[in-house]
Amino acid sequence: MNVLGPSLAPYIRSSRTLKKYVTPVAHWYADLMGYRKMGLKYDDLQVEESSQVQRALGRLTPQETYHRSYRFKIASDCDLHHKPLPKEQWSKPEDDKRYLQPHILNVLKEEEERFTWDTMTVQRK
Repeated sequence: MNVLGPSLAPYIRSSRTLKKYVTPVAHWYADLMGYRKMGLKYDDLQVEESSQVQRALGRLTPQETYHRSYRFKIASDCDLHHKPLPKEQWSKPEDDKRYLQPHILNVLKEEEERFTWDTMTVQRK
């Protein structure tokens, strides 16, 4: 299993009926988690101790890194005061894009390719 874990998303997106019923529940659950009330995005919740995630974090642009650290600073301030942000400052669902996931997937592909090349056997003719 990789860092991102198992996902049923491709299967759900391929079925219009499933997507129609699961999407409102998914939005409700994301709101219930409360990370948007602190100004965070979903990818800010990734476990940073993983080597794949650390390598992916190193590939972020300076602007993305700055925004990520600013979101963490705001969230820690909210936690310190035991209050969420004002409603107009919450992260909006349309702004909550997966900015780290493509980098993690690239790291996983590279590791898989490296493993393939490292375990390759050469046969003489």
